[in-house]
Amino acid sequence: MPNNTARVAVDAMGGDFGPHVTIPGALQAARKSNIPLLLAGHKATILSELEKHNLEGLDIEIEHADDVAAMNDKPSHIRRRKNTSIQAAFNTVKEQKAKGVVSAGHTGVTLATGMFTLGRLKGIERPGLAAIMPRENNPLIIIDVGANVDSKPRHLVQFAIMAEALAKNVLKIDEPRVGLLSIGEEQGKGNAQVNEAFSLLSKTTLNFSGNVEGRDLFDGTLDIAVCDGFVGNVILKMSEGWGKTISGLLKQELKTGFWSKLGSLLSLSAFKRFSQRLDYEEYGGAPLLGLKESVFICHGSSGQKAIQSAVAMTASYIKNQANEDIRERLESHPEISKFHRFKTLLQTSGKGPSEPEEITS
Repeated sequence: MPNNTARVAVDAMGGDFGPHVTIPGALQAARKSNIPLLLAGHKATILSELEKHNLEGLDIEIEHADDVAAMNDKPSHIRRRKNTSIQAAFNTVKEQKAKGVVSAGHTGVTLATGMFTLGRLKGIERPGLAAIMPRENNPLIIIDVGANVDSKPRHLVQFAIMAEALAKNVLKIDEPRVGLLSIGEEQGKGNAQVNEAFSLLSKTTLNFSGNVEGRDLFDGTLDIAVCDGFVGNVILKMSEGWGKTISGLLKQELKTGFWSKLGSLLSLSAFKRFSQRLDYEEYGGAPLLGLKESVFICHGSSGQKAIQSAVAMTASYIKNQANEDIRERLESHPEISKFHRFKTLLQTSGKGPSEPEEITS
């Protein structure tokens, strides 16, 4: 009987480079960490790529799909097509052939397909993308980094609770410190969304540290930064660009003059470690928190290393039962999903409810 307990389904056709990158990356993770794989996509194309690799000892299944979701496709178009590789990957999880999905395809399509196929955890209205950023000591989780560009205060609370489970179960941080990204540290700084979220977060059992400014994200004073997807995506892209710029400037300076060149030769191992710590591919991608099973979304331009890291992280997420922990934490925070509870919290914080509708999800 096949081992499906931690099998990871990979959208083999997704991303800018398709199976020539996704398959070798997934195989590297499978070989290194003994992870069973399910490759979703055009079977003949997948088999052609697999022929190039040593598959001895690997547990691999293939799920055929005739179609591929392009990076310019809209989620509504994909739902009508039914047989894309990303749909096939999610269907294998729904059918319990696998336990998690890795995709380097279109983020919106992956999000919508995951929500439609797997559904959300009870109490979660909007799943959130949680980027894991390298730092001097513990990594930093930023949530949301692009799944939702217009989030309500209660959504930010949901993001924080899910990120706490990720920090504890996967990154092994005992008491993760949660900060709310704003334009000032003092309570009352920021827009209406941030101020209302501050009041709500203050009344949860999270280790909430209050507001945090952008300049403090990487100084180690917190473990989780909460924001809406618009702000988070700007931070993510800027950080990646800045990391590449720093590496480029350093290389440029080390090539200037004899002593700089000599110093660089003597420090090659240190510079290599430095580049690795700035490399976003060390974590592979962003876990999409809030669905009923584990999902990792990679950059469209991801290389083999990023795919390998994402598959390994997904398997770790499954093994550590992070989704089950999120469910338990949601049950201990019922105020985030029931409107009357939320209304009570808002009234005790001196604010009226921002929306009249009842939340049913």
